[in-house]
Amino acid sequence: MESLSTFFLENLEMVFIVMLAIYLGMEVISNVPSLLHTPLMSGSNAISGVVIMGAIIILGHARPDDYLTLSLGFLTVVLGMINVVGGFAVTGRMLAMFKKKK
Repeated sequence: MESLSTFFLENLEMVFIVMLAIYLGMEVISNVPSLLHTPLMSGSNAISGVVIMGAIIILGHARPDDYLTLSLGFLTVVLGMINVVGGFAVTGRMLAMFKKKK
């Protein structure tokens, strides 16, 4: 139990960022009505930006010889960027369906 409390005290910034990301994600997703889900999908997919920023902060605090943290952080940034870009691409395609054809 002492090691767990020591971990939280040493990594208070990172724990706070994770808690903020979880809370912000839950609030945004739960408050989007079903009718507005498609137009707001790009906005809710941008929540992955919080994950990307958290991964970049963790990568900045990682030791150069800690290959596990560096590789997981890099993977997190790559997957988060795929989610953000893919979300905007899908939303653009969906909104294009509602445009009038010439």
